[in-house]
Amino acid sequence: MTARGEDDMSAKRVVAAEGLALRRLDIHLTSDDRRVINLPFLPGNEVRVRSLFDRLERLDEATVERALADVLTGYAARHHDLAATFEENFVTNSALAGLSPAWSAARRSLAGAYLTMEYSLESTALFNPSIVEHPDPSGVPAGGVRFLMSLRATGEGHVSSIVFRTGLIAADGSVSVDPPAALLSRARMVMDRHYDPPLFGRKLKEIGIDDAVIDAILPGLGERFTVAQLTEAVRFARVSLGDSARVSQLETILWLANSNYHIDLGHNSALSELAIYPMSDLEARGVEDLRLVRFTEDDGAAAYYGTYTAWNGERMLPMLVQTRHFRRIEVHSLNGRCSRNKGMALFPRRVGGHYLMCSRIDGENLFISYSDYVHFWESASQLVLPRSTWDLMQVGNCGSPIETSEGWLLLTHGVGPMRCYTISALLLDRDDPLRVIGHLRQPLLQATGTEREGYVPNVVYTCGAMIHGDNLYIPYSLADESTTMAVVGLDPLVNRLLDGGGA
Repeated sequence: MTARGEDDMSAKRVVAAEGLALRRLDIHLTSDDRRVINLPFLPGNEVRVRSLFDRLERLDEATVERALADVLTGYAARHHDLAATFEENFVTNSALAGLSPAWSAARRSLAGAYLTMEYSLESTALFNPSIVEHPDPSGVPAGGVRFLMSLRATGEGHVSSIVFRTGLIAADGSVSVDPPAALLSRARMVMDRHYDPPLFGRKLKEIGIDDAVIDAILPGLGERFTVAQLTEAVRFARVSLGDSARVSQLETILWLANSNYHIDLGHNSALSELAIYPMSDLEARGVEDLRLVRFTEDDGAAAYYGTYTAWNGERMLPMLVQTRHFRRIEVHSLNGRCSRNKGMALFPRRVGGHYLMCSRIDGENLFISYSDYVHFWESASQLVLPRSTWDLMQVGNCGSPIETSEGWLLLTHGVGPMRCYTISALLLDRDDPLRVIGHLRQPLLQATGTEREGYVPNVVYTCGAMIHGDNLYIPYSLADESTTMAVVGLDPLVNRLLDGGGA
């Protein structure tokens, strides 16, 4: 990753969009293949593990100690507590193979090293950013604000993860991005302890599980159940159901249960160390496009929510993260018939006592959903549909709406000819967000010059922007490959939207 310095406000790259002075900042965040995490390196089956352990058994202790010393010399400085990872992977694979060798600590650790690999999260791309106020404002200069930016990172196999950067918007409007932490801390999963059978059954019906399968599983689980209890019930149901189609649905049931968990980050870790790598089968092919929002309750209490798409190569599932300080992060599936497709974005406060979500549930048009429960979304009303030459293919949100004195500012993305992605904006009524006050007649941001070139040409995209002072700061990705930032005056943008007429 590189950040080409702090924009000095003099080399203003200004592009007129709808008559607005939009300035591209001299910030460029690119992939850095040196940022690695450690993952289990699974040999495939217990036979391979036994073969490895047999070969390790034949090594003399001096050879083991030399080999382990070489590994630690080459890799220990690249990871937090690598010895603990080696022990964890040794224990896991020993159990898989049904082995319990009485080995020295060095031999156990060396075995774990053979069962561990490095993965470069950002080796392919760093894109689709979202930005919010940092949860820790201490030490910020007067008139400035510290921010937290999430980014989608892709590595080997084009598997997506979420990483984070921090930075500062100073009182004079200049922006700087902090160098990321040298080491990454792969967030650790803590499974949710208990599930409620009626709510779990409701979600199973929504995703198409047969009633006969549900009835074979849930009634015997009591008032609350754990993943372990569910796994045991599924094991018995395999025998009683018999039908292969229904048996395959049992895997989906376990898949759903494993999609809800907690993430813990060490209290001494910097937020730019946090890496959310796929942690369940549900996310095997990636966690995509986190849309962060700082949510304020009616009593003033604040928390951070984020929506993302989990992808396992066959199914997409909208997910919700919730946290106060990014030290303990709750991850849950979003439920209800309107929690589908990509791009769900939560409003930053309740409206009329309800949670609101902006989404593109049909893949083409923008909708707004109302709910009394942040995890369940049953109804939606259409907000806008593609209407301009530059968004006739589809229209979606670019993150959560932002509240202004004149209404909700909603950045949108549109897909036009040649799969060209552009960014535009709507202004929605504060009390009735389904009422569009105004919209831009032309894109606010469109790839120009070298911005067009990259992994996916002609794409600019953002998952969230941020107001500070008189300006709107828009981090955005270029060609699904790298990330930069633009700034536009808030009042001129809102005034242009007010002049734009209704939808």
